[in-house]
Amino acid sequence: MAKKLISIFRQLFSRINRKSELPAWRKPRAILWAVSGGAAVVLLISLEIAARHYTGQPGPITNQAREVIFAPKSGPLYAGMALMMVVLTWRQRFIAAGVAIGIDVVFVLVRWAVDAEVPDGHYFGNGALWVILGCAVIAVTRRTGPERVLLLKGVGLGLLLVAGRKTGDTWLLITSKTRPEVLDPYVALADHALGSPSWLAGRLLKATNPIGSHLLHVVYAQLAVAAIVVAVYQLRNVATERRFPRHHLVRTFLVIGLLGPAIYMIFPVVGPIFAYGPGTSGTGGVQWAVANLWPNTPPPIHAAHPVLYDGITPRNCMPSLHTAWATAIFIHSRKGPRILRYAGSFWLIATLSATLGFGYHYGVDLVAGVVFALTIEAALRSLDRGWDRQGIQLVTYGTAVFAVLLLSYRYLSMEMATYPWVFGPLVILAMTSVIYAYVRNTKRWEPKPSTAQQPEPQPALA
Repeated sequence: MAKKLISIFRQLFSRINRKSELPAWRKPRAILWAVSGGAAVVLLISLEIAARHYTGQPGPITNQAREVIFAPKSGPLYAGMALMMVVLTWRQRFIAAGVAIGIDVVFVLVRWAVDAEVPDGHYFGNGALWVILGCAVIAVTRRTGPERVLLLKGVGLGLLLVAGRKTGDTWLLITSKTRPEVLDPYVALADHALGSPSWLAGRLLKATNPIGSHLLHVVYAQLAVAAIVVAVYQLRNVATERRFPRHHLVRTFLVIGLLGPAIYMIFPVVGPIFAYGPGTSGTGGVQWAVANLWPNTPPPIHAAHPVLYDGITPRNCMPSLHTAWATAIFIHSRKGPRILRYAGSFWLIATLSATLGFGYHYGVDLVAGVVFALTIEAALRSLDRGWDRQGIQLVTYGTAVFAVLLLSYRYLSMEMATYPWVFGPLVILAMTSVIYAYVRNTKRWEPKPSTAQQPEPQPALA
């Protein structure tokens, strides 16, 4: 009887072991990649349909497809190619760059010959897109096994960066068409708790013109370049190690850009220079402004209500995604060489100064942007290392603080403006608590260096 039971258990365990040996396409990581890719395709198709429905203009898929032939708009095509090339050898990188430049030269000469229209003077970029697509074809037709997977991952990374820009542009256009009313009066009231820093920064920037303005314009406009520099440094060993690191800056950048515009739909805000100033094109925005006060006179404290604004300006202030992206760059540059750490710190400080000094954001937007970035970064790190109690608590706490901040800006704005010495420190304390929790937990997650065992001292000979 005992022998029969033992044989039954052996057969049962052998079946379980055979079932656990799943094929590659049924492993959890492969399933996660497939689900993520499917979700991305569904999102792009949904945005394409929404863009055509609400704005009457093509969406991200059409805009990206037309740039195979037509002149590209402003976009990170060569930045996407640079990310893709981290999986190539140095010889292949030089060939890819040469082919991209050659294709662009041909396109520019043809456009010049036929006098084709070039949007915003962006002549180059088609070559980079052709090289990315060509590498995808090579991966499918000329590569096998791990080499094919690695090259396809590089192509996907480059295309994700390019598609992310198109998706963001479509999101912003949809916010301007579907959210006619903005909540700037509430945010301007809540910003009194921090001393209305955008008004102060705007006056300081005006006093340093033209040097300060030109410098901050370059920093603000070239944020993607700083991100590419940090990302390429993080991915510098992919070609030799034949694998990507578990966590890198590009992932955080893409998730911030994906989730941020969804918050814009919930909390539409246009910014001080639009709601309380002339806009970015002179006096054209005054007709929609609540009052022409920025940057000389902070808005008065009185009851707030939603106000109508035009159907062109994106509602892209809450939270400040430039602040979130600059925070991510700062975090990911901490493990780089000294010059990269200095550059990450400079870019964060300069980005915060630009967002306030140009009147694009309120101070409370920046606080929300920092909390938003740290929460996403914590979630991605927890996903990589496996969700545990610390990771769940950190992400939950960051999400709760972010939600409380937004609810306070909307429903406690009058109290925040009336009692700034109470609510101002509370807002800063909430942000600081998330920073502290993130730093404390990520230090625990870091692998501890192994200390070699020291040999015991030998007794001296007499």
